[in-house]
Amino acid sequence: MFTQLIELLLLTFVSFTILFVMRKIARTVGLVDKPNVRKLHQGSIPLVGGISICFSLLYFLFYNPTIIPNAGLYASCIILLVVIGALDDKFDISYKFRFFIQALISIGMMYLGGIELNTLGNIFGLGNVTLGYFGYLITIFGVIAAINAFNMVDGIDGLLGALSIVTFAGLGFLLSLAGQYNLAYMCVVLIAVILPYITLNLGLFGRKRKVFMGDAGSMLIGFTVIWFLLLSSQNGTHSALRPVTSLWLIALPLMDMAAIMIRRILRGDSPFKPDREHLHHIFQRFGLTSIQTLSVIFLISLSFAAFGIYGEIERIPEVIMFLSFVVCFLFYLVFLTNQSKLASLLKLRLERSKE
Repeated sequence: MFTQLIELLLLTFVSFTILFVMRKIARTVGLVDKPNVRKLHQGSIPLVGGISICFSLLYFLFYNPTIIPNAGLYASCIILLVVIGALDDKFDISYKFRFFIQALISIGMMYLGGIELNTLGNIFGLGNVTLGYFGYLITIFGVIAAINAFNMVDGIDGLLGALSIVTFAGLGFLLSLAGQYNLAYMCVVLIAVILPYITLNLGLFGRKRKVFMGDAGSMLIGFTVIWFLLLSSQNGTHSALRPVTSLWLIALPLMDMAAIMIRRILRGDSPFKPDREHLHHIFQRFGLTSIQTLSVIFLISLSFAAFGIYGEIERIPEVIMFLSFVVCFLFYLVFLTNQSKLASLLKLRLERSKE
């Protein structure tokens, strides 16, 4: 236990060090995020959070190659994703090319690592749903969805880091309960290497040292999440959690992505067209500050994950857990659809209270 604590502290220090080094390199090569219509931050911010996390994980895996199954394959996948993400941060690559690379990586994950979605569990109450050959296609879709769900939610300082910590902490807890201590420890490792990014991203060391995650980081985190969820829920009788519990551990990024894409399609826009209609944008239009928005969304995500964990521990029937998730998503969709009316109503009430 003491050795692991020292190792985690060392990893946190390594992550901090890489961040400070990469900040300077990023400014030199122009890997920075500049303000525009959708990005309202001040100054050019280095996009090195994901690169730092990747290097830190590679450092850890080099000395612990047996900590997770197919560690070499996982390392190769995140290297490729981070390279593509960094190129996208620098040159704005087409989303079609990014999806193509993500699909290739998911195919490699299945055929080289044997990691795939082969069962949905008993989510309809009619018995275990096995996917057969459809599992390959759904796995590709799931990997792309998870990667882009965490990509799309990265809109305000600290949010992506906070939501990923909720997911990894919840997953690590369930893995430890199931006796899968190596995977559980890897979740703690991920938290340890993400925390330094959060401190700099929130400006706790001064605004001049601020960094952003970049697409490199959001894709790395999204892929890591789906990799670990598949490892944990698709292992037959040795699974640490049921497939439906995975939905609750990533509920908010998943709901936000799905609701936003549905709304874009309904109004005739491309589902991949950027806008300012995400949950964090809405809360800010309601008058919340960035920190207040971060806190509220973090608590919502934590509540979702906690309910999923409770359902897993108490063995609440999967059909009930799935229907609960669908109901929550529908409420979420209705909220986003009517957010303009709610914002106007809230503004009117605030004006009346001041009279």
